Amino acid sequence: MKKEKQQKRPKRTKAQRIQALKTFAVDTVYDVVGSILFAIGVYTFAKSADFAPGGVSGLALICNYLWDLPIGTMTLIINIPIIIISYKVVGRKFLLKSFKTMVISTLFLDLVFPLTPLYTGNSFLAAIFSGVFMGAGLALIYMRGSSTGGTDFLIVTIKKLKPHFSMGQVTLMTDLVVIVLGGFVFGNIDAVLYGVISTYAASVIIDKIIYGAGSGKLAIIITTDGYATAKKIDEETGRGATLIKAIGTYSGIERHLILCACGKAEIFKVRNAAHAVDPNAFVMITEASEVFGEGFTPPELDQ
Repeated sequence: MKKEKQQKRPKRTKAQRIQALKTFAVDTVYDVVGSILFAIGVYTFAKSADFAPGGVSGLALICNYLWDLPIGTMTLIINIPIIIISYKVVGRKFLLKSFKTMVISTLFLDLVFPLTPLYTGNSFLAAIFSGVFMGAGLALIYMRGSSTGGTDFLIVTIKKLKPHFSMGQVTLMTDLVVIVLGGFVFGNIDAVLYGVISTYAASVIIDKIIYGAGSGKLAIIITTDGYATAKKIDEETGRGATLIKAIGTYSGIERHLILCACGKAEIFKVRNAAHAVDPNAFVMITEASEVFGEGFTPPELDQ
């Protein structure tokens, strides 16, 4: 029997093509800026301080130290087997997008930054600023749904194969292996400590950039007069709230549970508004890593 011909995908409209070009242009700008910051962290700061941060970039720095091999090219070469192993898990779209980012990053690491001066000051400062710049660069790249490959692919693959592992556990394991290896290669314990500092600083910066802009506070209020409390919060802050009927398991009394997401500067007004209506209100305040929706960050839809 002849194989049935696959249905052709409908052609994209002019508006869709223009939007795709805009998305590609924005992705490329983020890749370029992110790669520059990443290269500053790896080449300008980490290379001269003789330590290896976590990930494939750390392995590339070790190869550069031992055999004077170009950092960007080695990063790309080390990524090849990882890509082969992870291809089915990460998917073609993510792989192609990440490959473009890797090529741009390699160009900056091998062609541009070797022409710039290295930081030769305090190694502790080098470790901190290496992490800051690497984290900032990676955050910009991650925000556009791409990556620099390497352990990003491995982490996703291991997580799929071993779902009971947390992302933090997997990341910690992969980074520690490289950092400890760097300690043996560079021949001192300081290399391990600086690698840990750099990797930690990078993770903090990534979280601050990716989640910081859209973060906020969440007030959870238990009160006897939810409607009046919600109205008071709206008057004081302009924020809406969600009211849920609840029953105390100890007292059996029906109460109102209010959820109110707000900015960090508004949380005290929300708390004061709740206690102004009901002095006995039970108020819990927690962090909201990201808040999307009306009055906050608009959700980004995949194109």
